[in-house]
Amino acid sequence: MATKLSSGYLCCMLLLLLSGTAFSQSIVKTLPGFPGELPFKLETGYITVGDVVFFYYFIESEGFPGADPLLLYYNGGPGCSGLNGFLYQIGPLKFNITDYTGGLPTLIYEPSSWSRTANIIFLDGPVGAGFSYATAQEAWDTTDYLYATQLYEFLRNWLSIHPSFVNNPVFLGSDSYAGIITPILAQNIINGNEAGVVPFVNLKGFVLSCPHTNTDLETDVKITFAHRMALISDAMYDTAKDTCHGNYAYPDNSNCTEALSAISQCIELISDQNILEPACAFLSPKAKEMAKEERARRSLREKSNNIILPSTRSGDFWCKNFDYLLSDIWGNYKSVQEALHVRPGTVKQFFRCNVTIEYTVDTDDVVPVHKNLTASGLQVLVFSGDHDMVIPHIGIEQWILALDLTIDTDWRPWFVDGQVAGYTRKYTDDGYRLTYATLKGSGHSPPEYKRRECYDMFDRWIHYYPL
Repeated sequence: MATKLSSGYLCCMLLLLLSGTAFSQSIVKTLPGFPGELPFKLETGYITVGDVVFFYYFIESEGFPGADPLLLYYNGGPGCSGLNGFLYQIGPLKFNITDYTGGLPTLIYEPSSWSRTANIIFLDGPVGAGFSYATAQEAWDTTDYLYATQLYEFLRNWLSIHPSFVNNPVFLGSDSYAGIITPILAQNIINGNEAGVVPFVNLKGFVLSCPHTNTDLETDVKITFAHRMALISDAMYDTAKDTCHGNYAYPDNSNCTEALSAISQCIELISDQNILEPACAFLSPKAKEMAKEERARRSLREKSNNIILPSTRSGDFWCKNFDYLLSDIWGNYKSVQEALHVRPGTVKQFFRCNVTIEYTVDTDDVVPVHKNLTASGLQVLVFSGDHDMVIPHIGIEQWILALDLTIDTDWRPWFVDGQVAGYTRKYTDDGYRLTYATLKGSGHSPPEYKRRECYDMFDRWIHYYPL
């Protein structure tokens, strides 16, 4: 068990449960590191689902809260906090990374926030992520399907204590590993609505950023991606194709294994998050060995912050994890946790992405679920960075084609400020609409690289405009 509960810790949890704190919410007007009052309405709180207590950050739309969509947004990992989405991806604040020299990180307003046009619930999930916790030992264990079930109950409970948003159109949003959860959750909501479960969730669609969908497919297409991006030679690619017969996830002969080993030597020290960035996830003399181990795990967990990293940049050398480290520093300040109304003693240490959670993968393919959802009349946005080797765009495009939808608008560039931001294709099927888009020059996850472009994309899509 990754998270151990002492007898005193259990007593604390029981007292909280017995004191009627199943649901709580607080308005946050200021945050340490941000000058003055927040220029948007922020609420934090807890929603209890069984023995799991989920922490959330709710940002009211800066447009028309009563009419704008309600977006439930949860990050991948599994184990990444909602603050990852809030501060690094689609929220209205971000760290002032350039001027950081130590101490409490400062925050600045981010104008390209999706909260300009939507109400957003950022969730710390599954249990063990961020400030979410459990009140019973066995409740720390989570699976894909269990998490999707918990998310549905969380959303219904949240709507029950926020009745003014019951009629708002509801959208689900996720990135990376959580992409495998979203279609399951969407199907759960549809089934619940049909069964008369209350409150009714006015689900209209979902948005997926570089989504994990099919493990074997994503493994296989990495070889094709490496070839297209000139990371391996034509000869190496042809040898792998001839000996592996397109099955790179499970090599079944020695020639295939040898071909894949040669390819691995070419890409093992490439940053799979973005092949153009330095590969510096773990700053260690054993970087090569650790990179091999990371790929062997075939995991989609975000790079861990449960390790010691330099707190400042070293000369001209930059690593993306330097930026991520600021959230760990900020989130562990007592003043920050007090401002967020985190319950004292419930979480021993905050991590942007907690890779020590107890999580069991119980599905590695949700393409059939997506296929079922094509009869639902939902509106779907799927987008990907074209330099992402964690979830290569090639694989996303393949499983979308497998849905056998009708092409409404064929492949074309889409623009922001007159410049090509990426490429898009739109599909339809009897009321179901799926828009696929790439973000040019982006990695995993695209909003961390192209925040403005991702906002424009979302804003057009959520209002049913073409990209």
